[in-house]
Amino acid sequence: MFSLKKKIRLALAVSGLLVCSAFTGCGGDSGGASNADQIVIGSNFELTGNHAQYGSNAAKGLKLAVKEANDKGGINGKQIKIVEADSKSEAAESVNAATKLISDDKVVALIGPAVTANVIAESQVAADNKVPVIAPAATNPDVTVENGTLKEFIFRSCFIDPQQSEVMAQFAAKDLHAQTAVLYLDSSSDYSKSLGRIFKETFESLGGQVVMEEAFLAKDQDFKAALTKIQTANADVIFVPAYYEEVGKIVKQARELGIQSTILGTDGWDDSKVVDIAGADALNNTFFCTHYFDGDAEVQDFINAYKKEYNNENPNVFAALGYDAGKMLIDAIQRDGTDSEKIRANIETIKDLKVGTGKITMDAATHNPIKGIVVLENKNGARELRTKIAPQG
Repeated sequence: MFSLKKKIRLALAVSGLLVCSAFTGCGGDSGGASNADQIVIGSNFELTGNHAQYGSNAAKGLKLAVKEANDKGGINGKQIKIVEADSKSEAAESVNAATKLISDDKVVALIGPAVTANVIAESQVAADNKVPVIAPAATNPDVTVENGTLKEFIFRSCFIDPQQSEVMAQFAAKDLHAQTAVLYLDSSSDYSKSLGRIFKETFESLGGQVVMEEAFLAKDQDFKAALTKIQTANADVIFVPAYYEEVGKIVKQARELGIQSTILGTDGWDDSKVVDIAGADALNNTFFCTHYFDGDAEVQDFINAYKKEYNNENPNVFAALGYDAGKMLIDAIQRDGTDSEKIRANIETIKDLKVGTGKITMDAATHNPIKGIVVLENKNGARELRTKIAPQG
């Protein structure tokens, strides 16, 4: 499989000619849509392909945030219009979609894609044209800061991989008093590999020992060979930073083999479908960190609004983060209009903004949100709040 950086370089090479021709003679003013009766924003999500379940849910969250604003009269009497494009779960298509949204549709800002590689691929197009981007769910640090350089027009509404890995390693060592751990990673996912590396560094710095590392591939169905090896390690915890489809099958098969170790995860677990896949009993004694707890009073307005809009469907984490990104962009435009530099500056100075997952303050130095993180326990098919970590910064 290609690495994240190789995928991005290939995407940019494939799309380079199109991007250059599309923007020949274009200046940095992306605010043309502000002169119309509508304010046009771009939704660049993975609506088809391997990551469609993430992108489509994030897009639904964004649409809800925009609908709420429009129902209140819009911004300065103008309605917000979303123009959707499909990045097709591919980095090259993300560039093509961003190119179209900026050059043809004259969007004042972009929300999405959901996946790190696709966000990084589009970021140069957006930066060259001074179009702000808010990435709802791209947790890799390189999205906003790469090689120590801040990407001026790129922001996110989610926390980053190091934060959640550190939280789970500390939870394992300090709360569960674990001394040994196994890493079981998706070797096709930069998300999973990055989380595993940071968990190992943090856990071992706290006196723990990672005694085994095993790998699988996204879309695998049978995990029992690797799990049989993992069983021999008899570790206190097994760290599985992956997405819910594989996680559900891994947990189910682990319990079928008789593995009773505590299994830990990250925000990729955060979907109610994991219970359907794994079974409620199998998920007992598992914990994961995520962006909010649906039992918190401060998130009930969002949850209720989402369920009302989408036929009583519970929002997953991608929907919540898409909603957050929409709220951030709307707040920025409300303050000073659609000039791209003013939007950028206003996103950078967001402070204590109420969004779907709680409150967000933007760290101007990193373009990462300062927000809380929760550790949830799966218990008898439900989730319970185990601990809540206050925003840092």
